[in-house]
Amino acid sequence: MKVHATVLRRTAVALAVGLLVSSVAYAQSSEGSIFGKAQPGAKVTITSAETGFERTVTVDASGAFTAAKLQPGNYKVVSNGVTREITVAIGSGTNVNFTAGEPNMAGRVVISRARSAIDVSSVETNTVFTAEQLQALPVMRDVNAVATLAPGVLKGDPDLGAGNLPAFAGASVAENGYYINGFDVTNIRNFLSYSQLPFDAIGAQQVKSGGYGAEYGRSLGGVVSLVTKRGTNDWKVGGAIYTEPNSLRAKSADVLDKNYAAAIAAGEETSDSKYAVFQHANKASDTEFDVYAGGPLIKDKLFMFAILEGKHNTRDIFQQNKSYSSTNNQPNGMIKLDFTPNDSHRIEFTGLTHKRKISYTDYPVNDESRQYLTTHTGTPEDSTLKGGGYTMIGKYTGYLTDNFTLSALVGKVHEKADKTTGARTANEACPTVYDPAVNLLGCWKEPFATPVRDPSAPDDKDERKAFRIDAEYTLGDHTLRGGIDNQKFSSTAAGSSSYSGGVYWRYLISSTGTINGVKNAVAPGSTYVRKRTSLSTSGTFDAENEAYYIEDSWKVNKNWLLYGGLRWESFDNKNSDDKSFVKADNQLAPRLGFSWDVNGNSTMKVYGNAGRYFIPVAVNTNIRATRGEESTQSFYTFTGRDPVTFAPLGLSAPIGVSTVNGSLTPPNPATVSSTSLKPMNQDEFILGAQWQIVKGWDFGARGIYRKVNDGMDDYCSHLGFERWAADNGYNNFDSSTMAQCLMVNPGKDVSLQMDVNNDGNLKQVTVPNSYIGLAKYTRTYKALEFTLDHPFNGTWGANFSYVLSKSKGTAEGYVSSIINQEDAGVSQDFDFPSLTKGADGYLPGDRRHVLKAYGLYQLNENFRIGFNAQLASGRPISCIGFVPSTADDYSDAVNYTTASSYYCVNDQGKSELHQRGSFGRTPWTTTLDMNLAYITKFGQNKLTFQVDVFNILNRHTVGEVQERRDYSRSTTSATEGKANLNWLSPTSFQEPRSVRLTARYEY
Repeated sequence: MKVHATVLRRTAVALAVGLLVSSVAYAQSSEGSIFGKAQPGAKVTITSAETGFERTVTVDASGAFTAAKLQPGNYKVVSNGVTREITVAIGSGTNVNFTAGEPNMAGRVVISRARSAIDVSSVETNTVFTAEQLQALPVMRDVNAVATLAPGVLKGDPDLGAGNLPAFAGASVAENGYYINGFDVTNIRNFLSYSQLPFDAIGAQQVKSGGYGAEYGRSLGGVVSLVTKRGTNDWKVGGAIYTEPNSLRAKSADVLDKNYAAAIAAGEETSDSKYAVFQHANKASDTEFDVYAGGPLIKDKLFMFAILEGKHNTRDIFQQNKSYSSTNNQPNGMIKLDFTPNDSHRIEFTGLTHKRKISYTDYPVNDESRQYLTTHTGTPEDSTLKGGGYTMIGKYTGYLTDNFTLSALVGKVHEKADKTTGARTANEACPTVYDPAVNLLGCWKEPFATPVRDPSAPDDKDERKAFRIDAEYTLGDHTLRGGIDNQKFSSTAAGSSSYSGGVYWRYLISSTGTINGVKNAVAPGSTYVRKRTSLSTSGTFDAENEAYYIEDSWKVNKNWLLYGGLRWESFDNKNSDDKSFVKADNQLAPRLGFSWDVNGNSTMKVYGNAGRYFIPVAVNTNIRATRGEESTQSFYTFTGRDPVTFAPLGLSAPIGVSTVNGSLTPPNPATVSSTSLKPMNQDEFILGAQWQIVKGWDFGARGIYRKVNDGMDDYCSHLGFERWAADNGYNNFDSSTMAQCLMVNPGKDVSLQMDVNNDGNLKQVTVPNSYIGLAKYTRTYKALEFTLDHPFNGTWGANFSYVLSKSKGTAEGYVSSIINQEDAGVSQDFDFPSLTKGADGYLPGDRRHVLKAYGLYQLNENFRIGFNAQLASGRPISCIGFVPSTADDYSDAVNYTTASSYYCVNDQGKSELHQRGSFGRTPWTTTLDMNLAYITKFGQNKLTFQVDVFNILNRHTVGEVQERRDYSRSTTSATEGKANLNWLSPTSFQEPRSVRLTARYEY
């Protein structure tokens, strides 16, 4: 029992150290620092308890010392015979004081394994979660789920990106930055993905919802910064298995389709289906397991940590006339090497694999009498999806003098886009064919058939190559920092047809005999066919983002710290011919801040900061704006149908005027964007305070204000340019010489290269926004945050937060949750003026009240319980539909088949304009997750069994509702439109209750 008790006592100490949350940090660096007071001129020796690394600094004349760029971990700090044992956390400064005035301090060891709860050495705030917390709290094994524990961070729309991406402080889910060991791994094709690593490889996760210094940028939302585990002088091995069986998962809810029910009741034929949401029969089982080892290859010099993560995740999904099963067995891993040839130099390498391989088996059901089956039926058809790649990061840190530290980081991310082979691959011989009476026809497989790729194009991929250099120099009361942060991002995108077989045929019936505006084209009640094509060209598209920064943290006196920084960024986005179409140099981003140590002992801090932040132009914009894209539409009569594909045979000449939008000839890059275009940026102001209200309790409050200055999106109307040209005497102007869409700052005048005389020569002109007609791009976020924290003390710990916020504007940001559009920077929001009418209102991320709480309680030596709770008010609801024919820009709007305006039909079928978010809110959401852990020893080492129950109350609160009021584009007319009866019906719910079982062994 003696050994058993010792093991458990060590476990309790480890938890007490690891479960303390640092609420303040220095930028989002992957390292930490130690600062404090000691006798002027004395030496302070800092030694890593884990690797033996040692560094000595000299106390300056004012009695202050600082040691920067220290790896997170436990350290022994010694000065004049006094020893302090402390912990350094990611991005945090830890205060060590050798001038406490205690008698007979020499030779004493003071153990304080807590990180500084209030970091007066920084003007910023953030939240840090250690590996111990990630294991002990009832939270999903996903960095996005961990991020939502922090105040001001919400779970984003599940239909965007990979789902469950975090939304920070009013920004969209596509405006965040993700870092691993200080290296930016964000995929900036659309900002909706990033390099993954095995969850148990995470040593700590830092979550920053704003206010970071000039060292970093390229984010308007927040930052998720991860540091990996690393080897120490003690060999450690272990493994774990995590399983979430379907048998312990509650069922999801279904929603009936009201349009279908109404049609059936009226005895009408309909293409609607019985269910708008059908998911109760779906099944999901997840099992993950990992093994790891870490230790010294050469004691005190060379260390390694390696982890291999396997998985067996399965899904069974049932739909209207098909079902499928999927299996994900792709293993991934990480290796981390640290080499310290001496105490002045450190070299690191991090290697990650993050591949994806999912096997699918589809079961199409062609018998319409057997829809919505709950077992797999039919002939199985197999497919395989593959994607992902690897990340490599190298870093050097040199402690060149007591006052000067230099670091250099270089890395690469290689990511192949998902590619499907097998039955889900499009068959060029099987065009897309629909018939209103029987839905799909022929041999194509909706919706699994992928577009037809350009056969000569290489695989789609994204690649990031980047480096940064950072220098820090302490000069008296000033800590000066500066550096370079450069990256090149390339995306290869194959051209394609959007439709299986390269064409989309739809059979239609003319009740009047009119086709495409041509009267008496056929006999009334006859069938005709519509043909659509949508083609694009291939290419590789680059973005080069450069940044330089300088900053100074000035310790004015023992209580006051002033911070000033300047970051200047340049963005260069190019087309597939390596020619720039957006180039913005030296965009200045100043940062200012202060920190006031009110009591002089780090027990109360008042702080503030202000700054400007830029986000790069997404490479998705390069692809969409500069490649050739062409869509066509025409109408025909026919004499027969192919017996296999059901495509029409014996086509007539086109009836009426065929429409052609765009061109397969890529536009001149000089004409694609406004020459005065400003990259998207926002200003942010934060004022806050933290103080220790009583021993063991820390309270924080801060106010946040964010405002987008220059939003950016594409504009796809030529009408305003045509009116401007006519008013300015350019009578030969032909708007077809312009790019189909161009990048603008909505609401501002457009400076552009235009062929105003239709003679092949471009002329620089400025078209006032009074002709363009777009509403100004706006987004503001105002919030008050309150936190109350009781760090884990070996028995219990808890954190509480409440955020009152408002998020309002004409645009959500780089993506649109309201229509689930992921085209970062080229959404439909500003394609033409009518789409911006009524757009100013409360945004999808406006959750007015959010309360969060999480914590742990050690019941005894063997048992620990944890909880994670959230109460959030609902999101705003809008009424969206199609721009009516009475609008000035209806000629642009008529081609849009996705409801995306704030015009919508009323109960009488008339289109009305309403403000965004003016139709109430979804219900409040309550979530409670809990766990129970049993900790014992197996042999001489720790064995943990844990049960986590998510949504333990099994709430099924509605998360989103159908906001489309118009039934379809074709049923919205000038006289009377058809309403969508599913308006305000649920489209998603809370995730049902699930259970995770864990077994973990640590040697």
